[in-house]
Amino acid sequence: MNTSLSFLHASGQDMVNETGKKVFLKGVGLGNWMLPEGYMWKFGAGGDRPRKIEKLVSELIGEEKASRFWTLFRKHYITEADIKRIAELGFNSVRPALNSRLFMTEGDNPVYVEEGFQLLDSLISWCRKYNLYVIIDMHGAPGGQTGQNIDDSPNDLPELFMEKKYQDQLEGLWIKLATKYKDEPVVAAYDLLNEPLPVGTGAAAKYKHLLVPLYKRLTAAIRKVDTRHMITLEGFDWSNDWSLFDKPFDENVFYQFHYYCWARPDLLGGIDKFIKKRAELNTPIWVGETGEKGNTIYWSTTQLFEANNIGFSFWPWKKMDTENTPYSIKKPANWDLIAEYSRGGTKPDPAICIRAFDELLENIKLTNCVYYQDVCNAILTRIPGKIEAENYGHTGYMQSYFVRDTTARSAYYRKTEPVKIALDSKDEKQFWSEQSVEVKKSEWLNYTFASEDGNKRKLTIRASAVNGPVLLELRMNKRKLKVMVSDTGFTEIDLGNVPVKQVGNTIRVLVKSGVVKIDWLKLQ
Repeated sequence: MNTSLSFLHASGQDMVNETGKKVFLKGVGLGNWMLPEGYMWKFGAGGDRPRKIEKLVSELIGEEKASRFWTLFRKHYITEADIKRIAELGFNSVRPALNSRLFMTEGDNPVYVEEGFQLLDSLISWCRKYNLYVIIDMHGAPGGQTGQNIDDSPNDLPELFMEKKYQDQLEGLWIKLATKYKDEPVVAAYDLLNEPLPVGTGAAAKYKHLLVPLYKRLTAAIRKVDTRHMITLEGFDWSNDWSLFDKPFDENVFYQFHYYCWARPDLLGGIDKFIKKRAELNTPIWVGETGEKGNTIYWSTTQLFEANNIGFSFWPWKKMDTENTPYSIKKPANWDLIAEYSRGGTKPDPAICIRAFDELLENIKLTNCVYYQDVCNAILTRIPGKIEAENYGHTGYMQSYFVRDTTARSAYYRKTEPVKIALDSKDEKQFWSEQSVEVKKSEWLNYTFASEDGNKRKLTIRASAVNGPVLLELRMNKRKLKVMVSDTGFTEIDLGNVPVKQVGNTIRVLVKSGVVKIDWLKLQ
């Protein structure tokens, strides 16, 4: 299959291809593949970053078997089957997280390592075949850019900013990558540094003045060999502090932030500061990571981004024993013993460890993973699935909602808006909360969604009457459905099968009389 992709470039606040057509990047992050992260292995402090995980594996099964394990792990964790599936599901890009140690040795006189480049070559060839863009993410720079586990920092210090030799090594690596891929349109952008210099450790205060100069140096070096690819710049403090950015120093850059909503109960964070900064910079902006929560947040998050012309990459594509990523890797037998060892526990029997790591090599293959359709559909705001009532649209008053009192503010979830959202439960065992929306006579909420296939779906609404019987009118794709809600407790009301389009579906819930609490709408 020949690729239909062409080079992307920044055009004002849009990303466009070579014909000038706008491209909206929505993809997944390929974490844990070339840079293993301890939390995705269920490990503690003894296995919180690649070098510690490698040490742990060697301790448990010996260096020879460990070497074989890592070769096979990287071979099977992301394969052509993963890329084909990512494209089938409707994503159009991937963001592979690179560890510099997989591409070059450590020390004062590093040499390049062929395995990393071979893995990246394979990924790009698969993406070319299935028409996916690639954003190359320098997740772990030489010396480490954060001083934390996420970049494989050897000494818990941001040594990239402390030692010139590491900056030289990083520049050399980016020149090699840019030289290799300068004529490859499948590569959308170079992500120069992931999440540099956190504030909480004091790293930002000490070294943030060096960040933009380093970005300028790397960009200048890349531009000597590659003038066509976009470059994406992340702020300090986990990507999100853009105060150092005043005006673009290159005509083909875009700025990146990372967006996680970890509050409990659920709280949808604001992005106004990034939108304001975009207007000042007049460049595209993009979310390089979002995820690690639940379907309610996923739906509202990606809908919020799209409403504001912001592409995104969901993090991550898959990880072990989870229900909040598109795919979950089954946990091997006796894996808890290995995880406990990473926390200082007793060293398990070698035979148990060998079996567990061999089982992991099988379990990471896509065909052996568990697919969560509900997660994927929430990320892509489509059905079949559940639309939580609080996830009405993000285009504002008189478009996504109408309420009579616009001076009010919700106490929960969307705190800057006047639609009343109630907290119904907060289960401490869960990573999310249950909420509902209360609306009165003449008020309405508007929901938009796509569909996997455009087939008819069974529509159900879960609602309760607050002060007595309530009459609702649902307007779906120009059809009107009358709904009577009588119970004061939440009741599921079956509205039968309804026709659905693949794109551009809308449901407007209008309260004709009374006061109602709506929990969710479901189309299955």
